[in-house]
Amino acid sequence: MELRDRIFVAGHTGMAGKALVRRLSAEGYTSIITRTRSELDLVDTASVRAFFAAERIGHVFLAAAKVGGIFANSTKPVEFLYDNLMIQNNVIRSAFENGVKKLCFLSSSCVYPRQCEQPMKEEYLLTGPLEPTNEGYALAKIAGMKFVEYYRREYGKSGISIVPCNLYGTGDHFDLASAHVLSSLVKRFVDALDEKAASVTVWGSGTARREFMHVDDAARACLFLMQHYDGDVPVNCGWGTDVSIRELAETVRTAVGFAGAIEWDTSKPDGMPRKCVDTARMDALGFRPEITLAEGIRRTVEEYRALKKAGAVQ
Repeated sequence: MELRDRIFVAGHTGMAGKALVRRLSAEGYTSIITRTRSELDLVDTASVRAFFAAERIGHVFLAAAKVGGIFANSTKPVEFLYDNLMIQNNVIRSAFENGVKKLCFLSSSCVYPRQCEQPMKEEYLLTGPLEPTNEGYALAKIAGMKFVEYYRREYGKSGISIVPCNLYGTGDHFDLASAHVLSSLVKRFVDALDEKAASVTVWGSGTARREFMHVDDAARACLFLMQHYDGDVPVNCGWGTDVSIRELAETVRTAVGFAGAIEWDTSKPDGMPRKCVDTARMDALGFRPEITLAEGIRRTVEEYRALKKAGAVQ
């Protein structure tokens, strides 16, 4: 990509999209195109086609998606499947039909089977049943990856898919009804400390294992792949190491300074038993994340406290 290329970041108001805009700006890209949902509803096929026909976009980062934690995914499967399919289909098709040079599709590690061999290699995709609690979202992401792959195979279009591990960090939200696990824990522990609560309740048994990468590292990875990779195989991105939810909760509790107890609500689901990606392909390309989990949690705690002090969260 050239610094003056017109680059569309789809989903720039979300956590990943915000990080991409920050990264592109820091690298000196001067024509970053964004649209809010009120300006361009990516679910609306006609509007998306008209946008690409008019804007002469050169490159696309497709970070737009309906996202959420285990509660949101398990209770709203229709919305997670439909909205994400429509967003992906509209953007990918319209982009390639209107001369976009290259597209990067941001997928998710939930695309791998529930009982997937660990760490999860790219070739394990579609080798077993998905985790039921986020099946709708995962199916949509798989379809998006395949749509990009098929456009390359049938029409020679340049599209790549990145499969990051669990993302967190700057720009995430803290609504417990739809928050990701790490931001949810940060909110619970900070609020408990502020309210002088005796304990914090966390969903599940704590035995499930997850891998976490700061969203700023994910943005660096997307830009790196756009510059250095043009293959048809999706590329995992992460640290290649994971922690149990119990370990994560203890780490967040320590970072917050909460001395109370942690109570585990085992009536709630754990989700996928383990999600840790194999990063051999990304490592070979020359990319590694930089922001450690401890540092990322420290930043997230500070950011939530700042938002809370400003009255920006409840």
